[in-house]
Amino acid sequence: MMALRTVSSLIVRPPLVRCFQAVIGREQVPAPRGKFSTPEALLKSFGRSAETKLKVESWEALWKMRGIDMKEAGISVKDRRYILWAMEKYRTGEEPIQFAHPPKPPKKVRGWGPKVQYGKLIRSRRKR
Repeated sequence: MMALRTVSSLIVRPPLVRCFQAVIGREQVPAPRGKFSTPEALLKSFGRSAETKLKVESWEALWKMRGIDMKEAGISVKDRRYILWAMEKYRTGEEPIQFAHPPKPPKKVRGWGPKVQYGKLIRSRRKR
């Protein structure tokens, strides 16, 4: 009888609904605000030449686009992440002038690295 109760309690539990929350939130297409009436104008306001990397026909097509669609369009990972992040910021009501920022500058390599590697002192091979 005890085993029957545990089996019945597992069956009675409600199904997991949490996985549907993210899908429902993504389907909301925000209305164009201010001077951003076209997808090209919005992508241009994001910066990083996003308007040249992503070609979209309509406002709805821009907001229905996912990361997989951008990957198939040939956009790099950093650009995809930035565009999706900026789109989410715009969806929540922020203006692109507040959150758009340029990419990080490339790192500069100085010298040949540390003098100690793997706990051993690295000595120069030149003659002194």
